[in-house]
Amino acid sequence: MTEAFQDSLAFAERLDAADPVSEFRQRFNFPSWRRNFSPVYLCGNSLGLQSDLARQYVEQELDNWADFAVDGHFHSERPWMSYHRQAARGFAELTGAKTSEVIAMNTLTVNLHLMMAGFYRPTRDRYRIVVEEKAFPSDRYAAASQVRLAGFDPDDGVLEWRARGLDGELFIEDLESLLKEHGHGIALLLLPGVQYYTGQVLDMGAICELGRMHGVAVGLDLAHAIGNVDLNLHDWSPDFACWCTYKYLNAGPGAIAGAFVPERHSSSDQALHGWWGNAEKTRFRMAPEFDPAEGAELWQMSNPPILSLAPVIASLELFLEAGFDRLREKSVQLTAYLEWLIRTKFSGQIVSITPADSRGCQSSLKVIDPALDARAVFDRLCEMNVTGDWREPDVIRVAPAPLYNSFTDVYEFASRLEQVLGEMSEAA
Repeated sequence: MTEAFQDSLAFAERLDAADPVSEFRQRFNFPSWRRNFSPVYLCGNSLGLQSDLARQYVEQELDNWADFAVDGHFHSERPWMSYHRQAARGFAELTGAKTSEVIAMNTLTVNLHLMMAGFYRPTRDRYRIVVEEKAFPSDRYAAASQVRLAGFDPDDGVLEWRARGLDGELFIEDLESLLKEHGHGIALLLLPGVQYYTGQVLDMGAICELGRMHGVAVGLDLAHAIGNVDLNLHDWSPDFACWCTYKYLNAGPGAIAGAFVPERHSSSDQALHGWWGNAEKTRFRMAPEFDPAEGAELWQMSNPPILSLAPVIASLELFLEAGFDRLREKSVQLTAYLEWLIRTKFSGQIVSITPADSRGCQSSLKVIDPALDARAVFDRLCEMNVTGDWREPDVIRVAPAPLYNSFTDVYEFASRLEQVLGEMSEAA
């Protein structure tokens, strides 16, 4: 409970000693010491740390390539022909889906485009796509280009679910009002599970229900949600969902992404076809006729890049071993401790704009003291070997990831932030 928190290193160390998943921290590689400062890495919302198992699995596939050459498709420990299926159980567990509804393929924005090719079906009167006001740029670009390629003007065809107030919080009632007013002209909702800028966890089940009520397709971008918050895609049943794996899933820069297609969408008519979407049993007959694979595998157009998929599989194994329920319980406490320290130590100087009742790992911090230069605060933290990230115009995002971050990390972040503010106060 937050009232039991204490602002002391000894207290943070006691929490770490009682942490049931603390041993996973030792399986990850942290940045080096810099300027006599130990690393405080709180940037899992942007790029997760490398695990020892990821390196091991990549090296194993390099060895398989050397030892088996082309026969690695069939005879290695994890044959490349079915390698993508190694990710199915972990993806299903983390998204609340069936293994037949998930697939490892491509990268996030590519998958968004592939899914929109199937589920964004504009007509003369119904062609608009709804994004949130501060949508991640790639999502907005993707939506606008789909509208443009369909022959419509993106300035008219991309609608915004607008936030209330300066902090950017989104309210489901406002989306409902937008659909009531414009639903007859909306073809697709393309919305996140966790808003990247504010860190707000959106009510994904309610979004899917609103889409069904108004006859609007729903696509979810789960880049900041998977491996972070509880998901239940099978029951929510959006028309599609996509995610990357290099953030909380720690699969490395540009790693292979994932997608969800509910079992109700099993028609091959909606998917763009490629040879890896052909049923495995007939794939090498090289027939001109397409024989669709079952489930989400239908949407996989090409053979997976094994060296990029290996770290994904390694990471998912770590999540399965740790148990997401335990990780989420720890995450709630980590973030609560972080925000308690912010409120206790920096009242009137720094606030979190992440809603307390709808957050995952991330806290988006805003410097509100007009005497402080927010970017200078961030830059000085970087010099002290604190890794968060900066988002224009004035937000510092920090995200203690429960698989490898500790309560001591959180305490040390607050201590170094206090030192930065003290230096700036003395300089003024």
